[in-house]
Amino acid sequence: MSGHSHFKTVKATKEADAVKRGKAFAKVGKVIAIAAKEGPDPITNSKLRVAIEQAKIVNMPKENIERAIKHGTGELAGESLEEVVFEGFGPGGIAVIVEGITDNKNRTLGDIKQILGQHNGKLAGEGAVKWMFERKGCIVVDLKLQSEGWENKEKLETMAIEAGADDIYWQEDNLDIYTKPEDLENVKKSLEAKEIKIEASFLGWVPKDTVAIDERAKNDCQKLFEALDENDSVQEIYSNTKD
Repeated sequence: MSGHSHFKTVKATKEADAVKRGKAFAKVGKVIAIAAKEGPDPITNSKLRVAIEQAKIVNMPKENIERAIKHGTGELAGESLEEVVFEGFGPGGIAVIVEGITDNKNRTLGDIKQILGQHNGKLAGEGAVKWMFERKGCIVVDLKLQSEGWENKEKLETMAIEAGADDIYWQEDNLDIYTKPEDLENVKKSLEAKEIKIEASFLGWVPKDTVAIDERAKNDCQKLFEALDENDSVQEIYSNTKD
């Protein structure tokens, strides 16, 4: 399987300025609120547990996390949120999947359509792009964060395979581990039991095949992804570009 191209919308926010940190907190807060609809206890609600882990990665304050949970359970009044998925094409004909959380689906649909149009892309109908991807559990392990003994690439690969990974793929010092969706939590727990530090875990869209594009198109794609990420409703962006 090809390595997935995932524009990480909350990456490096620890070093980001206050405005970017605030935006990251708002986005993760929506993820927590949506997850909390299935129950406020992260022990029994794995979706909420993953969302809280995301919040910790971006150093989201505990009180923000608790408030987002209460919004999700209805204990606190707030906007009515729903998850949305949009499909489209970007520069060079790449396929794009955009996941989001919004309180106004029609407004967000218009926003995404406009952003794609401004960057040599276009919105596509439901199913026009998804068939090029597979839904997978994704675990990201940063080699540089590992304790002594686990900073070796071959050792990490072996551990991932023994834990039940379907496939693995290196992106510089990040090991992307793919699982069946239903196996994500078990593989994650198995790795953590071996004291392997997990940077992120989530359900993502992995392209069945990737496409190569020229440098100009790559630059245009990066601008598109950044423009999409600026939208408050956008959570994750996936494409089939070849790294």
